[in-house]
Amino acid sequence: TSSQLLKIKIAALRMYTCCVERINYDEFFIKCSLPDTLNSWFLVAQLHVWMCLVRMRQEGREGKYMCRYVVHSMWEDVEQRSKIMGIDAVHRKEALKAMTETFYAAIFGYDEGVLSDDCVLAAALWRNLFSRQCEDPRQLELMVEYVRKQMQFIEALDGEDLLLSGEVQWRPLLEENAQSILKVVRPTYNDAGL
Repeated sequence: TSSQLLKIKIAALRMYTCCVERINYDEFFIKCSLPDTLNSWFLVAQLHVWMCLVRMRQEGREGKYMCRYVVHSMWEDVEQRSKIMGIDAVHRKEALKAMTETFYAAIFGYDEGVLSDDCVLAAALWRNLFSRQCEDPRQLELMVEYVRKQMQFIEALDGEDLLLSGEVQWRPLLEENAQSILKVVRPTYNDAGL
C-alpha cells in the first residue's frame, strides 16, 4: 500500500541520515590519510550506505524498496552538497556521473569482498575507499576489521525494526577496549602505530 511505502521511504531517509550524521568523517580522513574533500566524504558515506544495503536486501521486497530509497537519498544529498560547495552545473553533472560509476563498482567489489576472505575485502577497500592509494597496510587492516565488525553488528539488528525506524548505530572506528568480536590474528596497533 502507499502508506506502507511512505513509511519505508521515511525509514530509508532516516537510515541514510544515520550513515551521514553518526559517522565521524574526520576520524576516517585522518586514520585513512584521505584528503578532506567532497569525494573522500562520498567514499566513506558510500561504504556505510553499502553496509545498510547488504542488511536490507535480506528483508524481501520491502527491504529492496528501502535500498532504492536509501540510494536515492544519497544522490539527493550529494547533489545538495555539491551545490552548497558552489560546483557549477556542468562540473556537478560530470562529478555525479563519475560518482555513480564509482558507487556501482564499489558495491560490486564490496559485495564480493564481504563474502570472501579478508584479502579480497582488503583489495576492494584499497580500490574503492583508498582509490588505490594506501601506503600503510595497517590502514587497510583497520578498515577490514571495521567492516567485519560493523557487518556483524548490523546483521544482528532486527529487520522489522529497521524497516520501521531506519535507525542504525555504528560501532566506533577505534574501540577503546576492543574485546573484538573478531578473532584478531595479527597484533593490534595503538594510535602511534606501535
